[in-house]
Amino acid sequence: MTVVKSVGRKSPAYKKIAAGDRLVSINGNVIEDVLDYKYYSYDSKLMLEIESPDGKKSSVAIKKREGEDLGLEFESYLMDSARSCSNRCVFCFIDQLPPGVRDTLLFRDDDARLSFLLGNYITLTNLTNREIERIIRLKISPVNISVHATNPELRARMLRNRRGAELMDIMRLFADAGIGMNCQIVCCPGLNDGEELKRSLCDLKALYPAVSSVSVVPVGITRHREGLYPLEPVGPVKAAEILDMTDSFGEKCLEELGTRLFYCADELYLKAGREIPPEEYYEGYPQIENGVGMMRSLEEEFKAALEDATEASLEPFSMATGCAAFGFIEKLLELAKAKCPRLNVHPYAIKNVFFGETVDVAGLVSGYDLVSQLKGKELGKRLLIPASMLRHGGDMFLDDMTLDEARKALGVPIITVPNDGFELKKAIFDD
Repeated sequence: MTVVKSVGRKSPAYKKIAAGDRLVSINGNVIEDVLDYKYYSYDSKLMLEIESPDGKKSSVAIKKREGEDLGLEFESYLMDSARSCSNRCVFCFIDQLPPGVRDTLLFRDDDARLSFLLGNYITLTNLTNREIERIIRLKISPVNISVHATNPELRARMLRNRRGAELMDIMRLFADAGIGMNCQIVCCPGLNDGEELKRSLCDLKALYPAVSSVSVVPVGITRHREGLYPLEPVGPVKAAEILDMTDSFGEKCLEELGTRLFYCADELYLKAGREIPPEEYYEGYPQIENGVGMMRSLEEEFKAALEDATEASLEPFSMATGCAAFGFIEKLLELAKAKCPRLNVHPYAIKNVFFGETVDVAGLVSGYDLVSQLKGKELGKRLLIPASMLRHGGDMFLDDMTLDEARKALGVPIITVPNDGFELKKAIFDD
């Protein structure tokens, strides 16, 4: 799929390569996918081998700034088909989706290229020896790895894939080659918690500094688990146990290594009924995309934004979020009201009927639940919701309801707010 779809105007390749041409090689290196393309096109002087639609091959010399993009767009982003996951993890969220969700939600990706380019986490079970060698040869880093357990037998059982047992061998190869790694552990009560979690923490610590950050997150359990592995959700007691073990271990790492290395997801603190840690805990938020420190970052930004806040519009408005973060949002609104006492806001917690009430994060609230629970409620002139509720280009909920459909059903404008304290302040105060 290295056929060129279009060439950007005024780009280095403009008027030298045409749509329909196939990129064969760069400086003698065969181009098979987007990783080859990005790596070998970095230099300032390039010799491209191109094959025209009629099969004729030619060489094209291009000079550009080092690191400048050639300007080629291909028929697919990966220049190849996305690789689906070969695992059948006992905790896989996709297996727990309700009937009727769109097909794109059912695709299980486990593609190393998406790890490098988009930050996706992979299990390494899909990597061929050639791909492992290429990662090492091209020094592609970091690799984002779903670890879950370092015990080979346990990991193979959790992933339901015998190749799951190869994890530590591959990670040691990467560490020896200087490849950086970020890791995550999805904690499942009765499987990889307790002594198994302790073992995983110790094994990953031994790979520092190649392993530079590890997040520990609770397993997500929906009500759609008929016929699946009998998992238990992480409740308050188990959340506290996981926090105590991980944060205690992290403190020792902080003393020995200068970094805590292991970070717990915000959701664990919420489940345990504990305060979100201070900003210094997160050491620059290396795992914020995994829900680690999102609330602390949002609160600190919001406090900073409030320093410049002036009197807000007095028109009533509303905010909706998942049940887990509702208390936190109420706290932020109290900070806003301290700045503007006449602020007229109605906050709402949306229960998750679509997935089940054990799922309480804002990012998994469906359009149906939002509309059905807010219909007839006092919403004011506008409704603020977290942008994380939307998928599919930012205009569709997980159940395929569009943002426009939700607006029409509720009869008010719906404003999506990213996880950014300054944007939240703007949405509240600058109507």
